Amino acid sequence: MLQRLRITTKFMILVLLIPFIASCSIDSANGNNSQDESSSQYKVPKYIFFFIGDGMALPQINLAQAYANIPENGYVRVGLAQLNMTQLPVTGLATTFAENRYITGSAAAGTALATGEKTTINTISKKGDHSANLKTIAEMAKEKGMRVGIVSSVSIDHATPAAFYAHEDTRKNMYNIAKQMAVANFDYYAGGYAKGDYSADTLRDIKQRMLGAGYKIVSSREDLQNAKNGEKLWAYNHTLDAEAALWYEIDREQNHIALEEFTQKGIELLDNPNGFFMMVEGGKIDWACHANDAVTAAKETIAFDKAIGRALEFYKKHPDETLIIVTADHECGGLTLGFANTGYESAFEILKHQKISAEKFADLVAEWKADKNSSFTFETALTKIKDYFGLGNAELNAKLALSEYELKLLKDAYIKTVKSKEANQSEEDLLNYSYYEPLTITTTHILNRKAGIGWTSYSHTGLPVTVFAIGQGQNYFTGYYDNTDIPKRIMSIGRLRNK
Repeated sequence: MLQRLRITTKFMILVLLIPFIASCSIDSANGNNSQDESSSQYKVPKYIFFFIGDGMALPQINLAQAYANIPENGYVRVGLAQLNMTQLPVTGLATTFAENRYITGSAAAGTALATGEKTTINTISKKGDHSANLKTIAEMAKEKGMRVGIVSSVSIDHATPAAFYAHEDTRKNMYNIAKQMAVANFDYYAGGYAKGDYSADTLRDIKQRMLGAGYKIVSSREDLQNAKNGEKLWAYNHTLDAEAALWYEIDREQNHIALEEFTQKGIELLDNPNGFFMMVEGGKIDWACHANDAVTAAKETIAFDKAIGRALEFYKKHPDETLIIVTADHECGGLTLGFANTGYESAFEILKHQKISAEKFADLVAEWKADKNSSFTFETALTKIKDYFGLGNAELNAKLALSEYELKLLKDAYIKTVKSKEANQSEEDLLNYSYYEPLTITTTHILNRKAGIGWTSYSHTGLPVTVFAIGQGQNYFTGYYDNTDIPKRIMSIGRLRNK
């Protein structure tokens, strides 16, 4: 009887302990258990890289792999090329919803990734009701004594980079955001310029604030290369698009500084005995996906991946001191590899015939329309489409031939572009073209569909995003969790504290 009582008692103790053990395991996996800070599984990383592909979920990564696998000669080759990010040893998935909306925006998602807290749409690193600021992991790293760099292919006062150094009620207050760069006193800002409120006076004021705070400002490749370790630097490309962002990779000229170059220089400038934290954003993946421009999105993802490659080169020299995290803020466009009319087939090789971004082609269309000395007929438009996208050139590839139905779609879009003075307002127009120039977006849609690529939206979607990791503490990024858990785990692994 006594022995049976002892067995029963042991069983009851075990039953009571199981929830506690499970709780400890979950806390540890989330980086919230204090025991993980003394874990012998990893060393506290001295160097932390945080890469964010704006709009880049698994479909965008898969598309980039498929595009990178296409031989230059255009022959069909089934398979996926390996990217730097896809070769990282640890993979996870993260949900992206905002505090007040299932489909998030870049400000709310950027805040989640920067602070570990949910906020409302358009809010920059503040509580959802704007009652208080939320400290960012970049600010925590600076307080710890690490150097900090913020790099983006879009304007430096855009939502994602802003979420790491600024606190603002709305992302639309770009002048107020840009003024906070000098206040944050980070060591390196690079990539796009600032938009401010688009006036020369505000841009001049932002520049003077940066100079007054001790920053050196450079815009040429030579001056960037000549910058010295320890200098506070604001670097941007000498020529930028209308949104103060780097040009799309597909349109980039050789004398334009690439995202990977800004990343590499950041590594050189920030390296010091106390280590560094650097956030790098591939911001125009999102823009290309809003426009349903698959080729441009793929090239932007590959350009972003090259920047990751620079961090991996550094990691190989400092494997015991480095942590690299790669993720995204949300998916954009509802992209998928597969389309109704192509069934189980795909023809990714025809994507190689697109020579410029949809945005640049739309600019050319506007110029052709405005030129009173040119005759921009439908036949001329078809010639331009053949030149820049290959569509209609069956000699290049039989799959580029245009059907009667596709010609009708292009003709309707041409008429809408050239003859209609009204913006796209009807339900049908918004479904077909959104707010984009009709001829251009119809062209990219036809090319994408022929290749076997589908889009469901011109906006963000609620899909989860991938998380890749390598380095010290990498195993804490496995599993399926929320985007707010990513910075929380970085805080725990890196001993970053919200003082």
